[in-house]
Amino acid sequence: MVIKVFVATSSGSTAIKKKQQEVVGFLEANKIDFQQMDIAGDEDNRKWMRENVPGEKKPQNGIPLPPQIFNEERYCGDFESFFSAKEENVIYSFLGLAPPPGTKESEKSDATDETEAHAEGKADEGAREEDQSAQSPTEDQQESKEEQAAPKDEEEVKQEEGEENQEEKQEEGDENQEEKQEEGDEKQEAEEQEES
Repeated sequence: MVIKVFVATSSGSTAIKKKQQEVVGFLEANKIDFQQMDIAGDEDNRKWMRENVPGEKKPQNGIPLPPQIFNEERYCGDFESFFSAKEENVIYSFLGLAPPPGTKESEKSDATDETEAHAEGKADEGAREEDQSAQSPTEDQQESKEEQAAPKDEEEVKQEEGEENQEEKQEEGDENQEEKQEEGDEKQEAEEQEES
């Protein structure tokens, strides 16, 4: 199975470039085989990606932004889904791959297997159903998680960058004002000393 990462090699958005680099860098660092599929230079790649991203994962304008990740024909997710899976140490299951032995994810998988074996050994059918429901999120929880992981469009990214810049300027202004106040206090002290 080949992981396909759809990217735009000539994207003008620095946010998209950073996300693409993070996905590609992670896959390379973990020696996960993948192919980069350029949607900027290949219309067939762009068309295939847009047609195969599930409807619920498409943004409001209907055009999914890169990076988008597939395992052959199976959709894995976008950057936000990838990032969440990476943070939760479930990246191999996210990609539809078996985790290599010795990884945190394979340890979790082993622990889950043991828990399931223990649950099957119980005679009480109700206890087994309770264990399974505790392990899988409800539909409401899943929908909430998907909404939180919804991709940001370029305008939202630009707005966030603008807010960050505005906060930095405010902090610089506050620092300058404090320096001026200190200088004024020093001058006033010097004048008072001269007068007395």
